[in-house]
Amino acid sequence: MSMFIKQLYTGCLSEAAYYIESDGEAAVIDPLRDIEAYLQLANERKAVIKYIFETHFHADFVSGHLDLAASTGATIVYGPGTVTGFPVHVAADNESFTIGKLSVTVLHTPGHTLESSCYLLKDEAGKDHAVFTGDTLFVGDVGRPDLAQKGNEITMDDLAGMLYNSLQSKIVPLADDVIVYPAHGAGSSCGKNLGPETHSTIGDQKASNYALQAQSREDFVKAVTDGLNEPPQYFPINARINREGYESLDSVLEKGLQALAPADFKAKSQEEDVILLDTRQADVFTQGFVPGSIFIGLEGRFAEWAGSLLPFDKQLLLVTEPGKEKESIVRLARVGFDKFAGHLAGGYDAWVAAGERTDMVIDVEADELAMDLPFDQNLVIVDVRKPTEYANGHIREALNIPLDDLTDPGSMANFDDNHNLYIHCAGGYRSVIAASMIKRQGIHNLRNVLGGWNSIKTLTDKFKIEKDAEVLN
Repeated sequence: MSMFIKQLYTGCLSEAAYYIESDGEAAVIDPLRDIEAYLQLANERKAVIKYIFETHFHADFVSGHLDLAASTGATIVYGPGTVTGFPVHVAADNESFTIGKLSVTVLHTPGHTLESSCYLLKDEAGKDHAVFTGDTLFVGDVGRPDLAQKGNEITMDDLAGMLYNSLQSKIVPLADDVIVYPAHGAGSSCGKNLGPETHSTIGDQKASNYALQAQSREDFVKAVTDGLNEPPQYFPINARINREGYESLDSVLEKGLQALAPADFKAKSQEEDVILLDTRQADVFTQGFVPGSIFIGLEGRFAEWAGSLLPFDKQLLLVTEPGKEKESIVRLARVGFDKFAGHLAGGYDAWVAAGERTDMVIDVEADELAMDLPFDQNLVIVDVRKPTEYANGHIREALNIPLDDLTDPGSMANFDDNHNLYIHCAGGYRSVIAASMIKRQGIHNLRNVLGGWNSIKTLTDKFKIEKDAEVLN
């Protein structure tokens, strides 16, 4: 058997790229911007990457198609109707491509986006083996139809209707044993409720995926458009970058890997168009950081939060754990950041050793909040979880300001100088991001509640906890 398929899954973006190979020829589907893993795999297996298949213009990450094509000479393939700012092969519907003894057929499946296409892999005998569905079909869900609107020309309902037709005409007719390899798994914002598995079969999806159940077009449109949260603000930026092209990752790394001594770092940080970003762990950051830094730690959904909270038109100046500089830059580049001013040589310890001013966030346990709450008239609990999380259970007195909303300077109008802010999220990651953003606005009378809601909800005898049934229904 000369067929080899490998899924390369990136957890922090819930993204799956694929490497397919037969008889020394290979193809990569939906590569990330950092392409080393694909080059290494092909090199180890003594294969040549012949094609780069893109299922659509991704909105949640910047693809590695340009750098991979430049490194390998591979042809970039998109589905029908694609218009790009760089050379690609725009495939016709049902066009086939050969990889060794295998073939890949393009199935144009508009709906998530207009150019969305799936790639049907046939084995050596010409039998349908697997379908790479991009964001058209996930395990348990389908791609959201609200990301490709052009003014008023195409509505979300129009795209949802296209998606219905695509699924019924191209996906449902496939045999039950055909393997489904989607572009995303659980946690992705490209769908509403993706399942935990990262692959499935057509038969299983026909049986369990709500979007493939027998229903009218109208019912389908309602089902896939109901309850969609606002997409992260960086989605249209990434889609544009993928369509128009971008700077090579090597040149982005060259800028970000400039090591700046504390004095130079300090001078650079005071320039107008610079954002200080600290990527260390939350429990390390709260103990001490460079004043004015925004915290987004590598341990969480780092790139996603960076794309949602940071401006793309300013230079990023990094403070990282020593040795984590490259990882920080690569993961930021994956979601379209390419303006870097360098990083602090020697990390935060070098800043302290240079005698520079520092800041910190006071951490408190949930039971300390419970003790302070009845006696402090100026105490304000700030719950930075999503509205649905808040509705599912919160402290009665808590003010819900979702983390995404803190990018709006108006969100700070909720706070007075005499307020004592106690900030929490679900577990403690988002609350430290929030604390850093609020401090950056000059509000310093705050505390971070360790363990967040996970700790608070165990103290039912100490807090008045309520739910918002109207929001949940």
